Amino acid sequence: MKAEIISIGTELLLGEITDTNSAYLAGQLPLLGLDLHFISTVGDNQQRLIDTLRHAWQRSDIIITTGGLGPTQDDVTREAIAEFLGEKITIDQDLVKKFEELFSYYKIAMPPSNIKQAAIIPSAEIIQNPRGTAPGWWIERDNRIVITMPGPPREMQLMWTKEILPRLQQKIVGAVIISKTLKLFGLTEAEVDDKASLFLSATNPTLATYAKSDGIYLRITAKANTESEAQQLIIQREADIRAILSDYIWGVNSDTLEHNVGALLVAKGLSLATMESYTGGLLANTITNIPGSSRYFKGGLIAYTDDARAAFGFDWQLISQCGLISAKAAETMATMAREKLGASIGAGLTGVMGPAEVEGKPVGTIFVGIDDGQYSQSFTKNYPGNRLQVKQRAVTSALFELRKTLLQEGNDAPDS
Repeated sequence: MKAEIISIGTELLLGEITDTNSAYLAGQLPLLGLDLHFISTVGDNQQRLIDTLRHAWQRSDIIITTGGLGPTQDDVTREAIAEFLGEKITIDQDLVKKFEELFSYYKIAMPPSNIKQAAIIPSAEIIQNPRGTAPGWWIERDNRIVITMPGPPREMQLMWTKEILPRLQQKIVGAVIISKTLKLFGLTEAEVDDKASLFLSATNPTLATYAKSDGIYLRITAKANTESEAQQLIIQREADIRAILSDYIWGVNSDTLEHNVGALLVAKGLSLATMESYTGGLLANTITNIPGSSRYFKGGLIAYTDDARAAFGFDWQLISQCGLISAKAAETMATMAREKLGASIGAGLTGVMGPAEVEGKPVGTIFVGIDDGQYSQSFTKNYPGNRLQVKQRAVTSALFELRKTLLQEGNDAPDS
């Protein structure tokens, strides 16, 4: 069966918000064996939405809309569907009563405009919204299913998992399509493609590579009659890929490097401190994006200017001999961070972020230093790009090298 998603909202077209709903649903539909062929975005315009629905009706079996179910005048999803299907809208008084009870519970006067959200057409069944006042619709007509859901992701996702997904599972019997994404760092997309070329021409499972800010993703997609059969195909192909690329694979699916590094630090009873120069604290910021990171992260020092480096006691003779953009400087920063903050491991990060070269080194030159108290080491990389891209890749490189170092650390390493 063919599925289509229609995301509704002028704010999406203006770039004011990102359409995360379509991405979420695109990951859910294959689990039902549904082939997603189209994703459309349309503004809050009734006629344009009707035109979009007409195209979807001609080419898809299941049409899912998100957005446009609010109480304001520019929320026109219900009106557009009713006009397209030639059905009359009425107000469900039971829903109105529920709205009034909800507003009364929170001691808020219900605006009259909220009555609009109780609209219904004869072919639609109300889908309850546990997190908001915008119910959805489930419509079955002419061998098609139309599903409307609210735009706020928090509301949409709960409605999907609690109400929509179980109904679709009962309706659909067919092949299951599942995917697993392997995340790699240290190779270009072309290099990954070349090393995995033996499997790229396979039809089931299929492989696809694409570049992201934290490396290269390799997506394995399998199709089978049951989820367990599809999972087995994924497992077999993943083993094939890991035999070739294991040194570069750092995670799967929703993993992040900062989470993986934090989990390793906790598991080994170790702590971490950082010192950065021209990344300006982005490494420390990324590490602390993980809740509970205070258990293992001692803190970060930002040696961004000469005054800051002087305050930290940086060796000026070393800078004059090796430069701040050097392997020795990165190792020294790692040692200083570890010693000053009393951590088990220190990480130093320096490089040329752009827009111009520094110390004769081109933009994108990165040095990562790691000191675990027994020995220090450094890693050199070059990542062309604009300033923000280089900063992000520098942080990713530091986390990747930290992960490798932690995997080699003894399980009984003491915390400082």
